[in-house]
Amino acid sequence: MEFAQSQQSTIGIEWELQLVDQDSNDLRQAAEFVIKQLEGKPFIHKEMLLNTVEVTSGVHRTVAGCVGDLREGGESVRKTTDPLRIDIVAAGSHPFANPMYQRVTNNARYAALVNRTQYWGRQMLLFGTHVHVGLDRRDKVLPILKALLTRAYHIQSLSASSPFWAGNRTNYASNRSMVFQQLPTAGTPRQFDQWRELEQYTDDLIKTRTIEEFNEVRWDVRPSPGWGTIEVRVADASPNLLELRAVAALIHCLVDHYAAELDAGREIPTMPDWYVAENKWRSARYGMDAVLIKDRHGNEEHVADTLRETVTALEPVAARLGCLDELAGVHDILETGAAYQRFLAVCDAHGGSLDAVVEHMRAEMRAERPLAAEATRNSPDGLRSSTSVPG
Repeated sequence: MEFAQSQQSTIGIEWELQLVDQDSNDLRQAAEFVIKQLEGKPFIHKEMLLNTVEVTSGVHRTVAGCVGDLREGGESVRKTTDPLRIDIVAAGSHPFANPMYQRVTNNARYAALVNRTQYWGRQMLLFGTHVHVGLDRRDKVLPILKALLTRAYHIQSLSASSPFWAGNRTNYASNRSMVFQQLPTAGTPRQFDQWRELEQYTDDLIKTRTIEEFNEVRWDVRPSPGWGTIEVRVADASPNLLELRAVAALIHCLVDHYAAELDAGREIPTMPDWYVAENKWRSARYGMDAVLIKDRHGNEEHVADTLRETVTALEPVAARLGCLDELAGVHDILETGAAYQRFLAVCDAHGGSLDAVVEHMRAEMRAERPLAAEATRNSPDGLRSSTSVPG
């Protein structure tokens, strides 16, 4: 399995956006029409479901360069969706849409996935932010993948934005991560020491008809051999550009730091599989209230404390990569609350209204930053409350 040539620490971002009806706040199955109208426009792609449009950046040296592309792609989508009374929003899940009602894009690959996975395949009403970072040597891929697993679920907590599922309050910060791991090759990555072990793993899955190609391995962090990158897929979709910039900058800096450590001949951190799996669950369940395992020795720390320490340590890296402002957004999220915390606060402030949560999502997308629950509660536009959490 070849690993494409790539420049060290180049970056690209993928952002999965929901198409939401402005009148009902439910999802609209309009992606096929929208994408057809935008044929030839850059940065816009179809996804598995017809309620989703993905905007992607080109390859850049900075997070800011990627965000420019994402903003251009989003503006192109809005020019088509506004006349249709559709808004684009982002979060790891839609608060009340029924997964069983969602239509799949007419694509043989997606049809085969749903046919094989049945009930769980039909539950994949999920939206993520994926960040690719270029690596200049293949022998860096697996060590950096393992090092990222010591902080991947801190990123999951920071980005968690899916506390509701099909109209239910799940009491998980990131229900998306729990649902997505039901696919047979999704979830926490396998940790290999040698590239040939990854090749053998891939060959075995192809031989047994589990997958047809490696990109069907949907780990939270995975090599992307065709792009010459490591791809971090653990984050829920960011509801606004400030949070997306912060998550992307944190990932960018971590990968660059670990690559520099390898270049200098220094050891980078690792963590046993059982700690990684425990961190994933704690993060999904408790989000920013989680106490996560910090290192291979089993030391634990509140996720917010580790994030603050990590951001401070990475500031020289961020200065070199030109993303100091973006990385500082992590502190903004810690102060305002992660998206799932804001969504729950909005829901509570409006008597359990999930319409209010969707309205808040729409407001954050427009504002390009996190908004406190009161900011939309007092909005002159008001908030509807027709769909509420049961009980």
